[in-house]
Amino acid sequence: MGDVAIAEEEQHIFRSKFSAVPGPEGTTLPEFVLQDAEDYADKVALLEASTGKTYTYGEVVRDTRRFAKALRSVGLRKGHVVVVVLPNLAIYPVVALGIMAAGGVFSGANPLALPLEIRKQVEDSDARLIVANSFTHDKVKDFGVPILVVGEGQVGDAIRWDDLLEASDRAGPSETEEKVTQGDLCALPYSSGTTGSSKGVMLTHRNLVANLCSSLFSVGPDMIGHVTVLGLMPFFHIYGITGICCASLRNKGKVVVMERFELGAFLRALIAHEVHFAPIVPAIMLAMVKSPIVDEFDLGMLRLRSVMTAAAPLAPELLAAFEDKFPGVQVQEAYGLTEHSCITLTHGDPRKRHGIAKKNSVGFILPNLEVKFVDPNTGRSLPKNTPGEVCVRSQCVMQGYYKNNEETERTVDKEGWLHTGDVGYIDDDGDVFIVDRIKELIKYKGFQVAPAELEAILLSHPSVDDAAVFALPDEEAGEIPAACVVMSPKARDGEEAIMRYVASNVATYKRIRVLHFVDSIPKSSSGKILRRLLRERVTKKSTSQESTLNCVKNVPQ
Repeated sequence: MGDVAIAEEEQHIFRSKFSAVPGPEGTTLPEFVLQDAEDYADKVALLEASTGKTYTYGEVVRDTRRFAKALRSVGLRKGHVVVVVLPNLAIYPVVALGIMAAGGVFSGANPLALPLEIRKQVEDSDARLIVANSFTHDKVKDFGVPILVVGEGQVGDAIRWDDLLEASDRAGPSETEEKVTQGDLCALPYSSGTTGSSKGVMLTHRNLVANLCSSLFSVGPDMIGHVTVLGLMPFFHIYGITGICCASLRNKGKVVVMERFELGAFLRALIAHEVHFAPIVPAIMLAMVKSPIVDEFDLGMLRLRSVMTAAAPLAPELLAAFEDKFPGVQVQEAYGLTEHSCITLTHGDPRKRHGIAKKNSVGFILPNLEVKFVDPNTGRSLPKNTPGEVCVRSQCVMQGYYKNNEETERTVDKEGWLHTGDVGYIDDDGDVFIVDRIKELIKYKGFQVAPAELEAILLSHPSVDDAAVFALPDEEAGEIPAACVVMSPKARDGEEAIMRYVASNVATYKRIRVLHFVDSIPKSSSGKILRRLLRERVTKKSTSQESTLNCVKNVPQ
C-alpha cells in the first residue's frame, strides 16, 4: 500500500502503510479489554513477582464487576474522579477497570510522590475518592476525601476493600446504574510536568479503545493467550495501565507485576516466569549492559523475545551493546504520549510481513493515524526527511486538559492536530525518527543542538555510566550545552578528557561547554531525564559556589 503523502491545503500528511483497523462502536474500555475473558477463566492474568499472589481471568472479571457495583452503591456517579495511589500490584488493573466500568474516571498518582504533590492532583481533579494501601494511606489521610484501602488489616477509619465488596454483594442489584458510553471520560492521567506544570489529560473510552485497536493490529491469533509480559513500568502512567495492563488483558496474556526495579530481582523474574516481552526504559537497558550483577545469571535461561523501550531516546551505542549481550532479543523503540492515549508509533510483527523499522527509528505510523511534521516557526508542513514538530491526528487524541482551555488550545489546534512538542522526521521508507523535544533543544549562537545526540556520545565513552545534557544561559551564546555525568567506578578519565572526546565527534557548535560530575541522573517514573531539575541544581550551585564548582568552561572554539 505504501505510505501516502497527500496535498491537503498544501500540507504534507502521512498515513500508515497498513490498512485501517475497524474499532468497535459503543464498547467501553473494560468491555473491550475483558471480552471473552470467561473463556480463559482459570488462566492466570496477573502475578506478583515478589509475593506470588495471582489473579485469574475469572477473578479479574468477577472483582471488576463487584467493585463497579460497590462504587455505585456508595454514591460514585458518572464523571466522578477516583485517584489511585498504589504501587504496581496485581489488583491495580482491577481497581482501574472497576472505576471505569462504574462510569467513574480513573486518575493514577505516583505512590512515591510527596503528600503535597498528591494533594495537588486530588484537588485539581476534584476527586471524590482515593484508593490507597497501608503504605500510601499516611500520605493521603489528611486530604478530607474518603479513602478506600486495599490489602490486609484495618488502617485508621478508611474503608476496607473486602468490606466494601462484601457489603455490596449482600445489597442486591444497584438501582443507580447509569449507562456508560464511549464518549464518556474514563481516565485522567497527569502529564509528567518535566517541561511545565502537571496537567490532567482527559481521555474517553473511545480514545483508549481506539489506541488499543491501532497498537495491537499486528497481534495474530497464534499469540492470544500465549504471551507473558513484564509489568514493571508504573501502572499510574498511561504506558503502564494501557500499553501493558489493558493490552495484555485484551490479548489474554499474563502480566508479571513488579513493584520496583532492582536489577537482580528483575533478572530473576524474567527467568523464573519465562517473560517473553518486557516494556522497559533506556536506563534499565543500560544497567543490563553495564552492571556486573548480570554476569551472576545464566542468560541462556532467558525466554525473552523482545523489549520495547520508550520515554527517552535510545543511544545507538547502547543499542549495539545490548544486542551484543542479548543477541536473541529484539529491541523495539516506540513513541507515545499521554495526550494521545499511549502508543503512537511502533514496530510490527515480521511474521505477518510487517517488517521491522530501522534501528534507532521509533517505528512506523500505526493504522488509523495521520502524522505531519511542521516548521515550529512558520507552521508549514514539511516533506519527507525534513525535521519538524511531530503532529498527530486520530481518535486517540485527548479531549483536552482538565480545566485548562488555554493549554488545550495551545496543544490541539482547530483541525484536531495534536502538537507533540517533539522534533522528528519520516524517511522514504515510512520510518519515523525522533530528534528531540522542541523545548529541550539548545540554541547556541543561533544553532540548534539536540541533547539526545550529545548524550549518546557521552554514553559511548567507557568511563561514563550515565549522562544528561541540557542548556545553560550564556551572555554571549544565548545558551550553551552543559552535561551532568555519572562516572563508572573504574573510570580513568577526567573532565577534560571526556569533553575532548565529545568535541572530536561533533561540530564545533555542539561541543559540551560545562561538565559536572553527579552521583545519579534524576529521572521521572516513566524514565524521562529531568533536565529542568539538573539545570536548576547546576545554576544554583554555580551561583553560590562559583569558585568550587567542579566543571570546565571555555573549551577552545
